[in-house]
Amino acid sequence: MERSVHVRDTDYRKTVLPSGIRVVTEALPGVRTVALGIWVETGSRFEPPGWSGIAHFTEHMMFKGTRRRTAQRIAEEADAVGAQLNAFTDREHTCYYVRVLSKHLPKVTDLLADMLTGSLFEEEAVERERQVILEEIKMYEDSPDDLVQDLFLETVWAGDPLGRPVIGFRKTVEALRRPDFLEFVSREYRSPRLLVAAAGDVDHDQVVEQAGQLLQPLAAEALPRGASPPSVSAESTYRVKDTEQVHLCFGYPGLPQGHPDRYVLAVLDHVAGGGMSSRLFQEVREKRGLVYSVGTFLVMYRDAGAFAVYAGTSPERAREVLEVSLRELERLREEPVPEEELRRAKESLKASLMLSLEGTASRMFFLSRAELYFGRRVTPDEVLAELEAVSSDRVQALAQRLLHDRPALAAVGPADAEATTRAALEAVV
Repeated sequence: MERSVHVRDTDYRKTVLPSGIRVVTEALPGVRTVALGIWVETGSRFEPPGWSGIAHFTEHMMFKGTRRRTAQRIAEEADAVGAQLNAFTDREHTCYYVRVLSKHLPKVTDLLADMLTGSLFEEEAVERERQVILEEIKMYEDSPDDLVQDLFLETVWAGDPLGRPVIGFRKTVEALRRPDFLEFVSREYRSPRLLVAAAGDVDHDQVVEQAGQLLQPLAAEALPRGASPPSVSAESTYRVKDTEQVHLCFGYPGLPQGHPDRYVLAVLDHVAGGGMSSRLFQEVREKRGLVYSVGTFLVMYRDAGAFAVYAGTSPERAREVLEVSLRELERLREEPVPEEELRRAKESLKASLMLSLEGTASRMFFLSRAELYFGRRVTPDEVLAELEAVSSDRVQALAQRLLHDRPALAAVGPADAEATTRAALEAVV
């Protein structure tokens, strides 16, 4: 008998099955589609030493054939009902999701469940997909603006699994074999780590029934984990690449997902570098013409986070970009954000949130992340109220707490720019 969590919202329901599988749904009026995701609370952070990239590799292999379906049949069945079938892996989660006309949801739920419970990991398929992922690594290495952001996380969380790239490394991907995947799935794909979430024209009871039946093969206790908050480094790293620009990424430890000041941080991020009216964009690009691209970004996990600045510039301008950027962060520590600027940032964030939630897939992701990180529903109205409550004093106080001391720095650029880039950092901090 499943345990149901009853809430007042008529559009939201949550059920926890005896196996530990959680099912959350949100019924959206006026739509004829539904987005469903099966989430596994595993990712690159939880990979054993020497298996870096196995979570992402496993996600790929789930599409490569089961006991009931070939890889081609999986694709054909999805196409036959017009389903948009996909998956992704991050540091703490893996998600397999689909968007489809609601009348076809039972079919594609069966398809997804079969992938998770019946994938074969045949050796020939593993070898083919290994080559695909090695090409993906090459593509990633050829994108210095993406590469430098992962390099920054490797730098700020040096030596911790949270800092490793999700895609893994060439040597670890080349070493993985079929028994490794079988062991990883057996250990990680367990019912207490599963969340089934759906949003749109959805029947909650139907999703619960299918989840209970189709995912039953994964019913098992989840083994304890030893993950703890990562230690923090303020070192610098330079990766030599044949590029015209130096791609810079520097920053500081941030906040974890559940921190009470997470909405204050969102406003701070937006004021600093979140849009065309942000301070970094206006000062570094518009007033000085030092870059084409500059901005800030946040990464937030269960027990750790980071606040970072990204910029791409000519090697001879790296020092000035660092100087100006750090000066703008210093101003955030020393001066309250003017009320008009604060209001503009909050309204922009509120509008972005509401615009992003107009589709069933985005609503499913929003619903899922609330359950994964908070264990409850977080409504859009709650987020809007939290953003509205952010004050200038709270933004300044958070800037003083986070944006101080020496930043960690990662840079990707030509060999002849390494010495001047490192010297630039030493000169300005």
